[in-house]
Amino acid sequence: MKLNNQNFESVKLGIVGLGYVGLPLAVEFGKHYSVLGFDISERRIEELSGGRDSTLEVSEQELGEAKNLQFSTSVEKLSNCNIFIVTVPTPIDQYNNPDLTPLLKASETIGSVLKKGDVVIYESTVYPGATEEDCVPVLERVSGLKFNSDFYVGYSPERINPGDKEHRVTTIKKVTSGSTPEVATKIDNLYKKIIIAGTHKASSIKVAEAAKVIENTQRDLNIALINELAIIFNKLGIDTESVLKAAGTKWNFLPFRPGLVGGHCIGVDPYYLTHKAQSIGYHPEIILAGRRLNDSMGEYVVSQLVKAMVKKRIHVDGARVLIMGLTFKENCPDLRNTRVIDIISELADYNIVVDVFDPWAAAEEAEHEYGIKLLSTPAPDSYDAIVLAVAHSQFADMGPRHIRSLGKANHVLYDLKYLLDNDESDIRL
Repeated sequence: MKLNNQNFESVKLGIVGLGYVGLPLAVEFGKHYSVLGFDISERRIEELSGGRDSTLEVSEQELGEAKNLQFSTSVEKLSNCNIFIVTVPTPIDQYNNPDLTPLLKASETIGSVLKKGDVVIYESTVYPGATEEDCVPVLERVSGLKFNSDFYVGYSPERINPGDKEHRVTTIKKVTSGSTPEVATKIDNLYKKIIIAGTHKASSIKVAEAAKVIENTQRDLNIALINELAIIFNKLGIDTESVLKAAGTKWNFLPFRPGLVGGHCIGVDPYYLTHKAQSIGYHPEIILAGRRLNDSMGEYVVSQLVKAMVKKRIHVDGARVLIMGLTFKENCPDLRNTRVIDIISELADYNIVVDVFDPWAAAEEAEHEYGIKLLSTPAPDSYDAIVLAVAHSQFADMGPRHIRSLGKANHVLYDLKYLLDNDESDIRL
């Protein structure tokens, strides 16, 4: 069967998954096409239908501008669509193996309404081959249709940066691909309708999948290098930030900073690539070494904090520590895969009482996901140590004097994010 051009002339889009990736995409497409934003969470559909986005990626005004966008949990309504875009999470499990469950369930849902001539585009981060080897068989099995004869697929990796109001879905160049040359061109033209920055049509779906998964693998390894350098410089008594500023005067020095590596991408995507590599008999050395180092940073931070407390003769057992920030990055409510939790867990092993303050995080989500009850306001003169774990603008605005006032007369202030000047904290990473 030839690709149905009608699908691209009378586009009826179904965006499956309305999180940090799917919602901004649905809003932009909703300015041009008929779009159904589909999600299995009734609560999410209710809030979006009421004009509110709890992820803070899209404003009420922007939601209102998408005149052709509707939200629903109804699979029946999804059946009216002829192009489907899948933007569900692709996490890892407790053993750092890819968890394709949300992706495969989304494929089953779409398969149940798939029609001849329809196109399914995946945006979720996967390992090379996953779209055609894992998702397509599900679409075929559930729909009873034949791939590249009755229906087609594409892959266009998401490049959303949560909390970033400058680099948004329309201003970041988009990689596209399709299961045939014809559908690849059609998909590329579809995205060109909303992507101001332009598109790059990859030669195949596997190339597009691989391009996505190495973007964050590269960042992960660069941060791992800087984390290891920070550990070395700390042992040498050299301030890491001062070294990085000096090295940064060279035009081609990359401006990475040490820290915790969490979130839905950088701390996850490399495991998708290493999983695929191991499945074909290759054991990746450098990628996994970088992952191990970055995953160990929470333990390292706590060891440095405890040493500093001991030097100040602060009794560690039963001490109170304030963690400022829980989200995985600054000025963003996203709690997915936050590595601040590693610090909290490690402190608990020392029998230290931990309070967490984060004006960006949702209290209900923090308690549901991590069992953490957030403070509404930390009390002054209360803490033996304070850890600046996330660089929220509110913390920068507080300044060192206000932050110090939260500690007892004798306390340790650990600045993980270089929010303060070198002489304004007791330790820096």
